[in-house]
This record gives sequence, C-alpha cells and structure tokens, in this order.
Amino acid sequence: MYSAKFIRENLELLKKAVSLKGAKVDWDELERLDNERRRIISFVEERRRWQKDLTSKIAERKDDKSGTFQDMIKQARKYSDEIREAEIKLKDIEKTYDDIVASIPNIPHPSVPVGKNSSDNRVVKEWGSKIEQKSFEVLPHWEIGEKLDILDFPRGAKITGSFFPVFKAEGAALVRGLINFMIDAHKKSGFTEVWVPALVNRDSMFATGQLPKLEKDMYHIDEEDYFLIPTAEVPVTNLLRDEIIPDDRLPIYYTAYSPCFRREAGAYGKDTKGLIRLHQFDKVELVKFVHPDTSYDELETLVEEAEKILQALALPYRVVMLCTGDLSFAASKCYDIELWAPGIKKWLEVSSCSNFESFQARRAGIRFRDRKQGKTDYVHTLNGSGVALPRLIISILENYQQADGSVVIPEALRPYMGMDVIKKR
Repeated sequence: MYSAKFIRENLELLKKAVSLKGAKVDWDELERLDNERRRIISFVEERRRWQKDLTSKIAERKDDKSGTFQDMIKQARKYSDEIREAEIKLKDIEKTYDDIVASIPNIPHPSVPVGKNSSDNRVVKEWGSKIEQKSFEVLPHWEIGEKLDILDFPRGAKITGSFFPVFKAEGAALVRGLINFMIDAHKKSGFTEVWVPALVNRDSMFATGQLPKLEKDMYHIDEEDYFLIPTAEVPVTNLLRDEIIPDDRLPIYYTAYSPCFRREAGAYGKDTKGLIRLHQFDKVELVKFVHPDTSYDELETLVEEAEKILQALALPYRVVMLCTGDLSFAASKCYDIELWAPGIKKWLEVSSCSNFESFQARRAGIRFRDRKQGKTDYVHTLNGSGVALPRLIISILENYQQADGSVVIPEALRPYMGMDVIKKR
C-alpha cells in the first residue's frame, strides 16, 4: 500500500489516478484520520518520554516514603494508562485509515489513453485474416461442440450448475493438449514452470490487488479464510512475498497452469451461452519480477510472448491498449489480446498483459537489493495470460470449422493431440 508520507507528498497525483480509474476515495476522511493518527502518535511519544524521565527519578528515590514519592508513582501509572488508552484508539484509527488507503488504485502510466470504458480503448495491432463468414454457415462453438460430442453443458449443469461445462473425448484432449503446448512454448522462452496451490490465504489475495475491491467475485472458504484462486497470478506472485532478491537474479520469469475460479458477481445475464463466461476455467499464466528500469520493455515482450501462442495456432487476433477507465485496480498499463470468433462474430479477450510497477510489490513486500548502491527497492511485477483456454477453444472451433462439420486441429497442436481433425464419432 501507499505510505502515509507518499500520500501526503503525492496527494494530487493520487486524486487524479482515482478520478481517471473511476474509483471513489473519501479524501476528507483520510486527511482527518491521518491528522488524528499523527496527533496520537505524538501524544504517545511525549508521554513515553515523560514516563521514562519519571521512572528514572523514581529509581533514584526508591527508598523514599514521602508523599511526593507516592505522587510520582501515581503519575507514572497515569502515564501508563494514558499510553495504553491512546494506543487502543490509535489501533482503531489506523485500521480505518488502512482500509481507505487500500481502496486507492494504482496510478496509470502517462502513455495510457484517457477514457471512461472499453469504448475508449485503442487498437494498436491486428494480426491474421479476420474471417467474417465462410462458404458455409459457421456454427457457434456450443453447437459444433455438441454435434461433435466434445462439449456437454447439460451434464456440467447437473453436476454443479450453470457455467460449469464438461469437456469430453477430443474436447478433453484439446484442453490438455493446449495446456502442454503453451507451457512448453513458454519454457523455451526462459520461463520457469511452477505448480502452485489453487487455494490461497487473504494476505496473498490482498498482495496482488484482488482484495478488498473484488472480494464479492471470489469463491471463499469461511472456516480457513482461504480463497479459490481467480488466476495463477495470485499464488505465483506471492512465491516471493516478503523476500529481498539480489539484483543479479532479476529478471525472474515464471509460468504456471492452474484452474481458475470466479463468481463474477453482477455478470449474470451476460454471455450466458457456451464457453464465453465460466465460473471455472483453465489458464496458463505468465508472471515477471523485474528491475524498475526495464519494466515497460518487459511489458512489450510479455505481450509478444502471448502473441506467439496465437500466431503458432494461426488464429486472427488484435492487441488493445486499455484506457484509464478500463484499467484494473492494480495495473499501471495493460494490453488486452482479443481473438476473433466468426461463429458468434465477436472479439474475445484471451489475455490481459499488465505492468503493476511497484504496486503489488509494496503490498507483498517484494524487494531487490542494489549491490552498487547498497540499498533495497521494490521490484516491478508484471503478469499476463499465456493464454486463457475457454475463449481460445471457442476461436479454434469456429475458425477451424469445416463444411462437413469437422474441426481441423491447428498444425502446431497436432503433436500434442495425436490427431489432425475432430470428427463426429
């Protein structure tokens, strides 16, 4: 989180960031609490000095039985009571103060376009041929998936509920093949594979910025206060929480496959058919820990790493720079990568590549040691999907669909699936 000193020195910058991101912060209450907090801290420090001086005098007169000596003891006890009461009050004030500070989002990078919502985002790149329609009617993925008997929505709903599909036969092989294909590709680029827990504690969720803002969107286990992860970004970033990294170890790259879980409260009624919006889905994630001087170059190469997957699968996509109003709470700058799905005629986000600068590192206590200057500073963290599977599968089923109802397997994926085409069994 931002320190009180940083907030006081950069108040206008933070107010602008809050406005640009459409967030709400009670600045008047924050200022009041900060002033009260500082007043109490000053009071406690003063009383401790007085108590220390008085204690020294009492020690010098320990054999004194006079009334003055007894008054000194009473006064020392009074100081102790005042300090204890002030510290209790300070604790409550700091809790409220920290809750407000935790609601202040990250500051957008100057290169981010100013805007209110996704309509103000900027397309910066397009790749591949966007097919509007083939010589035959391209079926939406849920229809071709059911015809090929590789997707089963009714049984998923029976087992759990809506937004929990079942992948069958070649559909299951497609999921597994894509995961292995992506992990292998990222490892070749220097990412270290890690396998991480799918349950994390509250500190981990707070560190990466999911809490407190997105708590309603998360699956939570009350007894242990654990959360099912919304993305592998959370456990992977927290691998280095509260650690100091030698600067010669930077940059550090990790990749991880994980199931992901999101309630997406308030999203009901949107994209309810097919695989567009799920409560459980699979994703391969990319996380970087880098030196602050290189983080924006690292963001560009992170986007390229996700693009490699889509180019290898020969799928049409575009890269979109998010405007200030569409940026996540924790991001300073973000690119979305969107795949084209001709069956539903939509661009679908499959990856968000973000630079958080030091925002997550401050919350997580992730620092590096500069050997030349002999001091520590916060690393910059970045993450991106490399990529999310459901919408990737949508694009494959719709872009590679054939007139006879089969789906051709992208060439790069064939060694992982042991087949060239998915046909009706």
